[in-house]
Amino acid sequence: MDFVELEAVEGLRWSWNSWPAAPSSKSELIIPLSIMCTPLMQGPEMPLLPYDPLSCTGCGAVLNPYARLDYQSRIWHCPFCSRRNPFPRSIADADTNLPAELFPTYTTVEYSSSCSSLHLLPNAGAGSVAAPAFVFVIDISTPEDELRFLKNELLLLLHRLPDNALVALVTFDSMVYLHDLQYSHCSRLVIFHGHRQLFSDQIRKFLNISRPHQLHLGQIPSIPKQGFLVSISECEFSITAAIEDIHSTSNFRPGCRPPRCTGAAVSAALGLLECCLINTGSRIMVFTSGPATVGPGLVVDTDIRQAMRTHHDIFSGRSRHHPKSCSFYQQISKRLSDASVVLDLFACSLDQVGAAELREPVEQSGGLVILADSFESDQFRKCLSHLFERNDEGYLKMNFDATIEIVTTKDVKICGALGPCVSLRKNNSLVSESEVGQGGTCVWKLNTITDRTCIAFFFQVNDEQKVQPGSAFLIQFITRYRQGNMGPRKRVTTAARRWVASDSTDIAAGFDQEAAASVMARLAILRAETCYARDVIRWLDDQLIRFSSKFGDYVPEDPSSFRLSSIFSLYPQFMFHLRRSQFIDVSNTTPDETAYFRVMLNREGVVGSLIMIQPTLFQYSFDGPPVPVLLDIRSICPDSILLFDSFFHVVIHYGSKVTHWRKVGYDKDPNHENFRKLLEAPELDAEQLVAERVPVPKFIRCDQYSSQARFLLAKLNPSVTQNSTYTEGSDIIFTDDLSLEIFLDQLQVLAVQG
Repeated sequence: MDFVELEAVEGLRWSWNSWPAAPSSKSELIIPLSIMCTPLMQGPEMPLLPYDPLSCTGCGAVLNPYARLDYQSRIWHCPFCSRRNPFPRSIADADTNLPAELFPTYTTVEYSSSCSSLHLLPNAGAGSVAAPAFVFVIDISTPEDELRFLKNELLLLLHRLPDNALVALVTFDSMVYLHDLQYSHCSRLVIFHGHRQLFSDQIRKFLNISRPHQLHLGQIPSIPKQGFLVSISECEFSITAAIEDIHSTSNFRPGCRPPRCTGAAVSAALGLLECCLINTGSRIMVFTSGPATVGPGLVVDTDIRQAMRTHHDIFSGRSRHHPKSCSFYQQISKRLSDASVVLDLFACSLDQVGAAELREPVEQSGGLVILADSFESDQFRKCLSHLFERNDEGYLKMNFDATIEIVTTKDVKICGALGPCVSLRKNNSLVSESEVGQGGTCVWKLNTITDRTCIAFFFQVNDEQKVQPGSAFLIQFITRYRQGNMGPRKRVTTAARRWVASDSTDIAAGFDQEAAASVMARLAILRAETCYARDVIRWLDDQLIRFSSKFGDYVPEDPSSFRLSSIFSLYPQFMFHLRRSQFIDVSNTTPDETAYFRVMLNREGVVGSLIMIQPTLFQYSFDGPPVPVLLDIRSICPDSILLFDSFFHVVIHYGSKVTHWRKVGYDKDPNHENFRKLLEAPELDAEQLVAERVPVPKFIRCDQYSSQARFLLAKLNPSVTQNSTYTEGSDIIFTDDLSLEIFLDQLQVLAVQG
């Protein structure tokens, strides 16, 4: 079964493509019944239908290829709840007049209503605007040279915004400054105290913004008259001048950190959007270069003698500010979801900035988090540029205000979801009492969604329904969202699979070990939020032992007889790399870095997740074209080049002989043309790797035995260590970690004891 081809059609990767009919068999599978869903994945043959979908009046499922039609009665039978529904007379005449969603190949379709290309929604009154809004929140405690780079990028960004885009400017240090963009006589600011959390009612009162009038069905709110959130076409000159006039206030006392009220600035920006009722799509974009030192969301004291919190401080309860800051940002996260606002964090600093505290509102709103060294870095500039790309019609390639609804047949129950989404707590008979992640619902909210956004959904067999092996079950994903032009879209994917007997070979044949590894990685991250790393590793090991004991072929108590078929053989290897990855082992990372890594894993699809868990390694040599090699210390050769991709880092590693030849200058000698081509090949491939990836990975070139080589060595299987028998010509990794070979040997010993 080609799971990649199936994903291209459905946008789905199932951990198990055949489900056991007996409810008790679910726990025996070890790995949950789950689906990695990329709702907006671009498929090869997906029709765009210019009409509204037909929905079942009972369960809400949309008409799909599995529905049964009765032409004479002009009725279609819902395959989910068996309810009879009328369908229009226009499609009742003949088979040739069938709607596209009934064709067997169109299991995924997208609907575009007639108003999708308009800036105004139907029945909108005068002054009603449906346009994306962007609030730029700038840390002016940033050093002057860094602030100059940031200002240049923001000025370039303004030219990429559509004319109807709404903009606002907030700056902050120890206070919050809200810029009036329609007061042209001089710079006018409204200043808020940095120690206070600000709500929409307070913002409305301070800014003298009138309350909205009562709306009728189908209307969208008009933006109240004010000068703080206005379209770029009206304020381009004033916002450009305001950004150019920003200067650093980082002249602070020695021994003290700069005063930053990041939390107050975020709550002020959110309050502005709330009181202006911009609830169809907006972003708060925070640009900072250090941690919050005053006000709500405080990360560390201004006294430089107070060290930044570590993972150990957080788990041991010695980080005084962390619990209170997380509680504050949980409230912010709820407000962001209610207002459909995305929070982005662009942090450029050599120090921590508090991304660990900000993780929940950024992740759950679907925002970007970028950790870079400088605002001058390619990583920051490329990410900002990519975010504001436009389509052929001139609109931003952004989607806002999305929901995902799941409809299933009665024999399946919904447990929950893991990813950049929030449960709307919409309960029905299809929702399980057993919750995983964002559970207790069949509908989830996403403030933004891209064609790469991936959610892991979890299911279970309904104990109350008698399931017959060989029968089919259906799961439908209904994704509603707004494009960059604020036009509504609805994507519907309907997937069918079969129930099988508990002892059927179809269960093993339908196992997707790559999807399973991605699902287990998300579950491990969820567990790591409340458990120590060693406890998470112990849980992963226990699950792997049970899995191997269940699906391995062996003679009890005889480890040498243990075998795993090719269907399962890669899964233990994935778990080996996961348990020693930066997602679980946080000993060499800061809380900010860990938060960044986990946010990215929780939103990437199967392919991206696997690169994070088990990076790819290609070898370039004179022997022929590049070839994939084992992620092992033995793959390092003096006369070859390695291209390493861990998603977050792309490393070109030059062997010692290649390094010497390069330093001598053989690549500039016309007699050594092959050597020049050898050096160019990984460079070109590396450019392709990072071209479309967001965030842009850090690009590293290093020589064998150099300090930068640690980015590669840390991920390699330590098959040769200081304790190994010396192998001539092989590098050594100084570590006490288990090698993959020893790990698998121990797994065999434990698995056959079950």
